[in-house]
Parts: sequence; C-alpha cells; structure tokens
Amino acid sequence: MSGRLDGVRVGCAMTGSFCTFSAVFDAWRALRAEGAELFPIMSFNASSLDTRFYPACKAVGIFEEIAGRKVWNRLEQVEPIGPKRLLDLLVVAPCTGNTLAKIAAGITDTPAALAVKSHLRNGRPVLIAVSTNDGLGASARNLGELLPRKQIYFVPFRQDDCAGKPNSLVADFVLIPDSAVEALGGRQIQPVLRQI
Repeated sequence: MSGRLDGVRVGCAMTGSFCTFSAVFDAWRALRAEGAELFPIMSFNASSLDTRFYPACKAVGIFEEIAGRKVWNRLEQVEPIGPKRLLDLLVVAPCTGNTLAKIAAGITDTPAALAVKSHLRNGRPVLIAVSTNDGLGASARNLGELLPRKQIYFVPFRQDDCAGKPNSLVADFVLIPDSAVEALGGRQIQPVLRQI
C-alpha cells in the first residue's frame, strides 16, 4: 500500500519545547507511515538537555529509532542540506518562539535554524509547527513576519490554555502529515487558526 509521501525526503527538526516531544514523535511516525524518508535534526538544546519529560539521550534515541538514522545536531551536519539538495521538505516541530525569531531574522546559529536557511536557498518548502508560550506576545511579530513569506507554511495552531496562558500557542501536531502534503503542493492548509 502506497502512502501520500512515498519517497519524499523530509527533514524533521526538533527544538526545545520539551513538553510536546511525545506528540511530535507520534507525528514523525505518521510521516514514516505515509512513506516519507526522515532526516532527524535537533537543536543544541533539544539534543543535550535533560528535562522532566525526557533525558536527552532517550529523546535522541527515540528520534533515531523512528527515523532509522542518526540525528544531525551540529551545524556542519545540516549546512549541506541546501548545496546538496538533500531534502524535499523541512518540518520544524516543535518550533519554539526562540527558533521562530531566528528564522524570521535570518539568524542561523543552531542546527534547526541553519537547516531552514540552507533548505530555503533552493526554494523548497518549510513547514513550521509552532509551540511557544509567547505566540500572542513577543513572538506574534515573528508569526506576522513569516506567515506571508514564500515557501514558509504553518501547521494549524491554537491557544492551548487561553485562561492560564493567554499568549501561548501550540500547533495541532496530528495535522503534520496533511500539512506536509499541502506544503509540497505549494498550499497552506486551512484554516491556520484552530479553535480550542
């Protein structure tokens, strides 16, 4: 049985919204089930910090098992993505407010941010699954900067706790495969803003 992403080379970049890792791992599994070939990428923090959610070595190990290859977590590992045209699609999930700001400003000092820059040089799609406590605060300007940019697409997102954390946004990670198919076709999946 063929999947919607058979043979598609997907870079999967994880940044440090550690509380979402479990849901994102499920999304990577779903991409694999759709036939995608996965290339795992982790920011410095995502691959090295022990948290109450995962020890770093366990998170890296789970990601490598899902993808079937070693994680890229150094700048020199992701820099060839563009020159060698290694990927068809790059997904950043979870994408923290910090990484969102770096992408918006063109700062490339982490593996995830450099992967985006390197991939975009070929005019290929980047799919962002935001997860940040200040999405409607300081990070709102970066969302506004990136939403209209060519080749940047978003996984639909929502407020995750409008009473307790009114500025917090989180992507609906189960929509990553559907969003990936749309982004590869040059379309933003709709609606982008989801209800609670």
